[in-house]
Amino acid sequence: MKLKSRHLLGLDGMSREEITLILDTAISFREILDRPIKKVPPLQGKTVVNLFFESSTRTRISFELAERRLSADVVSFSAAASSVGKGETLKDTARNIEAMKIDMVVIRHAAAGSSHFLSRVVDANVINAGDGGHEHPTQGLLDMYTLREKFGSLEGLRVCIVGDITHSRVARSNIFGLTTMGAHVSVCGPATLIPRDLEQLGVTVYHRLEDVIPEIDALNVLRIQLERQKSGLFPSLREYHRFFGVTKEKVSKGPKPITIMHPGPINRDVELSADLADSEYSVILQQVTNGVAIRMAVLYLLGTSN
Repeated sequence: MKLKSRHLLGLDGMSREEITLILDTAISFREILDRPIKKVPPLQGKTVVNLFFESSTRTRISFELAERRLSADVVSFSAAASSVGKGETLKDTARNIEAMKIDMVVIRHAAAGSSHFLSRVVDANVINAGDGGHEHPTQGLLDMYTLREKFGSLEGLRVCIVGDITHSRVARSNIFGLTTMGAHVSVCGPATLIPRDLEQLGVTVYHRLEDVIPEIDALNVLRIQLERQKSGLFPSLREYHRFFGVTKEKVSKGPKPITIMHPGPINRDVELSADLADSEYSVILQQVTNGVAIRMAVLYLLGTSN
């Protein structure tokens, strides 16, 4: 089986079979990461360009490692040191880079839909590494991989995404992917940070953390994205932590241990307490490791299908 599209632009509309293919493919790459020699040759001779117009640590390094471990030639682009500062458009930037005969583009951009736009103007495979508040498909995939690794299956799993849902591309990709795979997804946060029509995506909405903790297997805790927010969505970070911060004390009131996830970077003792982030309930570092395997799988499936 192959992926239906030449690109990975989002998980919205991706079939259960395609998601399963990516997750299953990632298993073999995850095993490679534990070997003394972590490099394999599938993308030898291919050139991948990483176009990052927004700041990134985990995603950028993860993609670069995945590309290099598949033996691709890697070119990393930073908007701050490019002609973007001189007024060059995304279209012109991409088409000029493509004229240098590249094969794949990984893009992160502040504008929702930027990866879709790029896929229409270049012939290279396009992978969305986050487009504004729209989607972050590889984060959704690595979260699903981590949950499946932990629980054995996603079918019937009860997962709550807590925090700034409105501004989160991670939340959207998780919702699209998890519901497609048969998980029961809920969200929790202040009403000002949850879109009004979100229930139409098949999720349950909570506004009290105490109500959702007894009902779930895993919590995916989101960062408060102050850089994307307007002011006045909640009184203060201290107030947010009091009502929606995930702490050991709060999760201990549930009937069983809850798995704690976070896409990073963590604002410790705001959305997630430091002791819980570093506890035995946390799979946050496993998410980071699994992210390399997932991105290797995506690059492999797209890069060898042409």
